[in-house]
Amino acid sequence: MKRLCTICARGGSKGVKNKNLREFLGRPLIASTILQAKKSGLFDTIAVSSDSDKILDTASEYGVEILIKRPDELATDTAAKIPVIQHCLLEVEKITGITYNSHMDLDSTSPLRNIEDIVGTINMLEEKNISNILSATPARRSPYFNLLELDENNVAKISKELPTNIIRRQDSPKCYDANASIYAWQRDALLDGETLFKKDTCLFIMPEERSYDIDTEIDFQIVEFLAKKRDDLCQLI
Repeated sequence: MKRLCTICARGGSKGVKNKNLREFLGRPLIASTILQAKKSGLFDTIAVSSDSDKILDTASEYGVEILIKRPDELATDTAAKIPVIQHCLLEVEKITGITYNSHMDLDSTSPLRNIEDIVGTINMLEEKNISNILSATPARRSPYFNLLELDENNVAKISKELPTNIIRRQDSPKCYDANASIYAWQRDALLDGETLFKKDTCLFIMPEERSYDIDTEIDFQIVEFLAKKRDDLCQLI
């Protein structure tokens, strides 16, 4: 069983400038995810993919040996995530000569996961022998209860209607937010097209306090505040 972990980090960022290199817990943000992957002890290979030489140099400083320079067409604002991960996997296999069985991608802007989340996701993937897993957290808004849309006449309505009315959110079907933290695939499932959802895709559920993703300055402040209260993140090195 050969396992690959990739960390795909683009240089450009509109919401938080240079966020992957911004100081977080006394080190560049991307370093926390690199150190988590290394500390898990799960992976035969850890690779970083980026269009930024500075990000690749930083990854090297934190012990990543396989550095993949992302082509321009996969580094735009509109580039999809899965083709980037597929490209990284195939390039790493060319370099190492290894065909990996399991592939995990860790998002560098969601550093509040813990080692147990990484281990739990891999265990679920391999024990259930399913195509892929993405991490998620219970949704704060329900499309059946308090998530709204506007119709063509600008009239508000519930996003997803049920045959009977629901008067308490707790009575609505359970819904989850993808938290952009952990993605895991069987190799062939990852390379089979560009859709994230397969016929047997499962969720690895994480609590809200480990599920923040950094897209804005406020997100960065929240994540840093929560991280500073966590010994496991502060003492990764």
